[in-house]
Amino acid sequence: MLTQLSYSIPITMRQIRGLFKTLILSSCLVLAISACTENIDTSVRYVFDQPTAMSYLQKHPESYSTYVDILYRVKASMVSETTLGQLLSARGHYTVFAPTNKALENYLADLVAQDILPEPSWDAFTDSLKLDSVRRVIAYNSIIDGGDEVAYSTYDFPSNNNAELPLGNINGRKMTVRYVDGAPDSIYLDGNCAINIHNRDIPVTNGVVHQMEKVIAPSIVTLGGRLREVLERQESPYLVMARCILQCGYLDTLGVSRDETYERLYQTGAIPSRTYAQSAGLASLTDGYAYAPEHRKYGFTIFAEPDSWWEEQLGKPAKDITPADVQGWVVDQNCYPEAQATQDYESEENVLNQWVSYHILPYRLAADRLVIHYNERGYYQPTRPPSYTIPVMEHYTTMGPRRLLRIYESKESEGVYLNRFPTLRTGRKDDGHEDSCLPSRVGCRVDKDADIVQEYNMENGIIYSIDAPLSYNDSVRNNLARVRLRFEGMSLFPEAMNNDIRRQPFSSARFQNVWFHDDTQYRYLENLSINEGTTFVYYNAYSLGWGDYQGDEIKAVGRYELLLKLPPVPRRGTYEVRYRVLATTNRGVAQLYFGDNPDKLAVTGIPVDLVVCGDPARCGVSGVAQCGYEDDSGDDDYDAEIDKRMRNHGFMKGELGIWNGSTGCREYGYKHIVRHLVTRQTMDPDKTYYLKFKSVLDSDKKEFFLDTIELCPKEVYDNPETPEDIW
Repeated sequence: MLTQLSYSIPITMRQIRGLFKTLILSSCLVLAISACTENIDTSVRYVFDQPTAMSYLQKHPESYSTYVDILYRVKASMVSETTLGQLLSARGHYTVFAPTNKALENYLADLVAQDILPEPSWDAFTDSLKLDSVRRVIAYNSIIDGGDEVAYSTYDFPSNNNAELPLGNINGRKMTVRYVDGAPDSIYLDGNCAINIHNRDIPVTNGVVHQMEKVIAPSIVTLGGRLREVLERQESPYLVMARCILQCGYLDTLGVSRDETYERLYQTGAIPSRTYAQSAGLASLTDGYAYAPEHRKYGFTIFAEPDSWWEEQLGKPAKDITPADVQGWVVDQNCYPEAQATQDYESEENVLNQWVSYHILPYRLAADRLVIHYNERGYYQPTRPPSYTIPVMEHYTTMGPRRLLRIYESKESEGVYLNRFPTLRTGRKDDGHEDSCLPSRVGCRVDKDADIVQEYNMENGIIYSIDAPLSYNDSVRNNLARVRLRFEGMSLFPEAMNNDIRRQPFSSARFQNVWFHDDTQYRYLENLSINEGTTFVYYNAYSLGWGDYQGDEIKAVGRYELLLKLPPVPRRGTYEVRYRVLATTNRGVAQLYFGDNPDKLAVTGIPVDLVVCGDPARCGVSGVAQCGYEDDSGDDDYDAEIDKRMRNHGFMKGELGIWNGSTGCREYGYKHIVRHLVTRQTMDPDKTYYLKFKSVLDSDKKEFFLDTIELCPKEVYDNPETPEDIW
């Protein structure tokens, strides 16, 4: 049996990680328990030679005696009599970040420095409630309950700085990982909590233990609270941005973290925790059930020019730079020519307000989720560290006046950028990569790997530095108006990212099948209205290799009626609205409506048959004839004629740049994928547009399906000189 002392053997940490990963996978059992709803039957203990997490800690009192005492004093949840000590003695998959006795002594000293304790001793607590609270902070932040999923060895950690572990700890917080340049075996959690180099990846029968040199105790301050601290302390590097945010009235908004109304409805059972969606007609459910989100949290991401950048632009120290100075610079640069340069900073018509709000997204985007890589061409089997290939981009709607922000990453960009518009090699036989990028179109580089990110990584938001000014000026709007805008369906809903719903790499039902209750009880998704009687489920197939773009798909059954708020367009013009379907015989027929008045939407045409595709085995010969599909011949001119014929029927093939993970085939020419041409309309950037999907079948078991939405300007889809690419 491996003991704590055996980790001084001079082999590489990568060898150790590989060895321990094998040991962990072979020794961990798959039966999970729920600590939040029941007590643990600790009469059924392990009898193997390898210890449980708890017995391992008890065998090393010189390191963990204080931590063990805390675990036996703290309940697993507010509604359970089971202690965490009992929990770690039972079956499961637990990742335990165990602080040493010395680390706990240092933590008490920190509490003294914060005037919370008079002296660094457990006996110094005169308030039992405060003592219990401190113990819970230590215990809850040190354990990840992997349920029937995983226990994390360091080999399983994400390889990029500031990326998050996929599962949160018992306290509900997700821990970030940081590596030190030149010291590849040095790993820190939440910025500065070091994992011991020698005593880590310790395999136990119910998980893995890591020895911590510092207590993990993340701040409970919100992003708004953190910016207030910046203002009070005159703290760099975001003092200028904090002042502008305060003046524009966004500080209180950034202080909100959770929807307490939804919390109450969920906790009282007014919104059930799950539904048997299979009986409603939905297929491919892991256990037949779909699960409601436990919380409805708010989240934000701020991209900020640092104080050093402003000092260079304005020629004076950050402490002397005022919101009026920033507004003057924005006006001089003609960033928002239609906005007003007034002193009413809280008005959305004010130029400084528009500058600030364009820097804020209502999404909490961790460093590894700024851009989602999944099944773009050449990437489906990612390496460690990731090896990026063709460009991948997200288009999000910002705070304030509705405007688009592009977040972009590719092999050639060597990092994440905002509003980058390179020239791409997108011919029929090209590779899809960047060819070149003009300096005026490079955009803003996001410094997502910097150590400072952790200092501004709050529960409800994150701040990233950028290296160039970010504005929605004429150049950005024109560039956005010259490209096809593709939106993954779940990217339209901030709640999906803020509540850790989107892009979960797990196979259990509670992660893969997420149910959103209809609006009769409460509207969970701000940008989608779900009528009564609709069973609406998000399928998170990120770990399954499905053909969906980024591994997501949305389904609904019943007498469904869904009202979707679309993202804004950058310029007034004619746009083609499209949406993508993975066709099967489970799908139904939907009538679509479009317009800017949600109460009076116009019909877009005849009902759309979601079964139609290019595969006669799935949709019959008539279905193939209806869409005009034909396999590629290899002759570019002839294949282009096939595409034109399909467009005349109201269809397009799938995309060349997206590859099906389960088949290894490209989506362009993958017969089950079609893009429906919904409508062509003149759209205005100052208006909000909606798509409504309504079932027209007698059967309430046939599925509605949504994967992606595209808004494609006429300059792209009807360009006589450069036809739209098939990527």
